[in-house]
Amino acid sequence: MEFAVWPVYSPFAKMHYGKGLQAGRAEGEARAVLTILDARDIPVAEDDRAFIMECTDLERLDEWARRAVTATSAADLFAGEF
Repeated sequence: MEFAVWPVYSPFAKMHYGKGLQAGRAEGEARAVLTILDARDIPVAEDDRAFIMECTDLERLDEWARRAVTATSAADLFAGEF
């Protein structure tokens, strides 16, 4: 089955087209970060959990996932960022 290519012409469509995929990827990355910390029995405060889940920057989320593998606390994820 072939899918038709939908041209994106309107300003609204140009602004929103593909945003769902990006948001879904970010949510998955954020959940992965939290899953890694949970598997390592590292507690995460509700504020930090919300901050991670609200992040939409895929590069930052990838970095947090790498840090989560060796972190000793949730604060280690954010070291040097703020």
